[in-house]
Amino acid sequence: MYYKVTLLERGKRTSVVLEAPNKRVAVSKAKREHPKAVVVQTVQTAAPVEDILKKIGKDLKRYSKGGIREEDKIATIRQIAVMTDAGIPIHDTLEDVANNTSNKKLQEIYHNLAADINAGRSMSQAIAPYSEDFGHIAIAMTNLGEKTGNFPESYHKLADILENIRDNKAKFKKALRYPMITLTAMAIAFVILIMLVVPKFRAIFEEFHAELPLPTQILLGIEYAFSNYGLYLLVGLIVIIYAIIFMYKNNKKFKYRMDELMVHPKFYLINRVIFLSSMYNYTLVFGELTRAGIPVSEALETAVDMVSNDYIRQKLETVNANIGRGMSLTEAFEQTGLFENMLLQMIKAGETSGQLDKMMGKVTQYYNMRFQDIIDNMSSYIEPIMLFFIAGLVLLMALGIFLPMWDLGRAVKNAP
Repeated sequence: MYYKVTLLERGKRTSVVLEAPNKRVAVSKAKREHPKAVVVQTVQTAAPVEDILKKIGKDLKRYSKGGIREEDKIATIRQIAVMTDAGIPIHDTLEDVANNTSNKKLQEIYHNLAADINAGRSMSQAIAPYSEDFGHIAIAMTNLGEKTGNFPESYHKLADILENIRDNKAKFKKALRYPMITLTAMAIAFVILIMLVVPKFRAIFEEFHAELPLPTQILLGIEYAFSNYGLYLLVGLIVIIYAIIFMYKNNKKFKYRMDELMVHPKFYLINRVIFLSSMYNYTLVFGELTRAGIPVSEALETAVDMVSNDYIRQKLETVNANIGRGMSLTEAFEQTGLFENMLLQMIKAGETSGQLDKMMGKVTQYYNMRFQDIIDNMSSYIEPIMLFFIAGLVLLMALGIFLPMWDLGRAVKNAP
C-alpha cells in the first residue's frame, strides 16, 4: 500500500509518498530517509502514476519472456529431489539442473538460487522471491523439507502435488472444451445475425413507421453499438480485464474483496473449486508437517502459505492465534467456520488419541475426493449454465425477429 507522509523540517512542510505494508512501517521509513524531520501526518493514498507504469512495464516484460511450462518445472523439481537424495550438495544440484533445462527462464532462476545459496542463504530464503513462478506450494514444501531435514522427500512430494494439479487442470480444460466451443459458436452466430439480418428489419420498420417491441429494440441497440463502437468496446473490454488483473496482483484490499467474492455461495461452481482446492492444499501440508514431528504452531504457519485465496487465508491465520489463547486445535478450526462438523469430529478424535497426522490424512482425502468429483463431473455442472445462455440468445433472437413480423400486416395496412 502507499502512504502520503507529511513532514516538517526547518519550518517547511513537505510530503512524500512511500510504499509500505502498513502505516507504522511507512512512518519508520520516512524517519530513516528524513532523520531531521518530524512526521506530522500519515494517510493512505493511491499509487503514484510512475509506480503504476513501472509495474505495468514489469508485467509486460515478464509476459514477453514467456512463462514456465508445468512439465519443465515438474521435471526440474523431480531432478532436484533425485540428486539431493543421492547426496549431491544443493548448490551443485541447482547448477546442474540449470545447465540441463531448456527453459531459459528456469535457467536464470536456478542460477540465481545457486548464487544465493553460495552466499549463505537457505533454500527457502532463496526461493521466496520466485513465488509467482513456482507457486506457494513450492515455498511451503521447501520450508517443510528444511524443517523436517528430509529435503528430497519433500521435493518428491512437491513434484507429485504439481503433477496432480497439472492433471486436474488438463481435466478441467477438457471438461470446458465442449461448452466453450458451443458458446463461442452461438456467440459468433449471434453477432452475424445482429450485423446482417437486424439492419434489414430496421430499414423495413423505419419505412412503415411501426412501433417495435422491446426485444427488437434491444437487438437494434446492440447492432447500433457493434456497428458504431465495436472497436472501442473491444479495446475497452481488454483494458478492463487487464485493469482487474493488475489491481488483483498489486492491491491487497482489491484482492481480498475479489477472493471473498470468488468463494461466496452465490458464485456458482467456482466457489467450490477454489474452496476445496485451498483446503486440500492446507490440510495436506499440515498433515505432512505433523507426521514429521513438527510442532503444531509451526505446521500451521507453514501450511497457511499454501492458501493463495486471501479470504480463506485470513480465516485460517486465526487458528494459530486462538491456540495461543488456550483453545484446542478443534475449537480453533471450528472458529474459522470453514470445516464441516464431520471433519471437526475426526480432527477432535485424532487430537485426543494422539493420531492427529492420520486423521488429517483422512481429512485431506475427503477434500481431494470432493474436488476430484467436481472436476470429473464438470460438464454436467456447466450444462445448466450453458443451456441458460443458449436459451437466452435464441429467445432474444426469436422474439426480436418474429414479433415484428407478426405485426407486419398491421404495419402495411396503416402505411400511407
